[in-house]
Amino acid sequence: MNYARIRHATIQPAWVRISHWVNALAVTLMVMSGWQIYNASPIFAGVRFPAAITLGGWLGGALQWHFAIMWMLVANFAVYVALNVASGRLQRKLLPLSMRSLMSDLTAALRGKLGHDDLAHYNAVQKFAYLVVIVDIVLVILSGLAIWKSVQFPLLRTLMGGYDNARVVHFVGMSVLVAFFVVHVAMVALVPRSLLVMIRGR
Repeated sequence: MNYARIRHATIQPAWVRISHWVNALAVTLMVMSGWQIYNASPIFAGVRFPAAITLGGWLGGALQWHFAIMWMLVANFAVYVALNVASGRLQRKLLPLSMRSLMSDLTAALRGKLGHDDLAHYNAVQKFAYLVVIVDIVLVILSGLAIWKSVQFPLLRTLMGGYDNARVVHFVGMSVLVAFFVVHVAMVALVPRSLLVMIRGR
């Protein structure tokens, strides 16, 4: 086996790296502008976000940012999912996933014993996290559409439990993305080589 060749093989192709960073930027800007929009009409009493971590300065400015970046997020996400499915990467990287493997790897992770020697392969926890994020982004997009075009999409609004509930779904979906981002950054800090892979591909 040629280990030198394996070490220099491309782990993350260019289209994955580009879509990853575009998505990271889009989600960050969407969350920050979303927090500013939320502050104008809070869903939960006592829950507000400091101005320093919001974007837009006021409701109108935040809405402009939110709607502008929304197209970037949707387009990039659509391309990412389409290329993953078309190339077979989604099935190779994220499937299969069993409850047994998930529990085993989660236990190992909590004990600090989960290996990261081969960055070309995802462990069960990573597979689960990435699948959850994909589904969550779909939910965020649909709930956002139900809020933005509530009258035009009455069925979608109904499926979300009404306009007010769609706001809650959107907020929870956003919170899941933020939680994933925090954990993701923490894991990158623990395994710095994973950042290099997402920058240079190997």
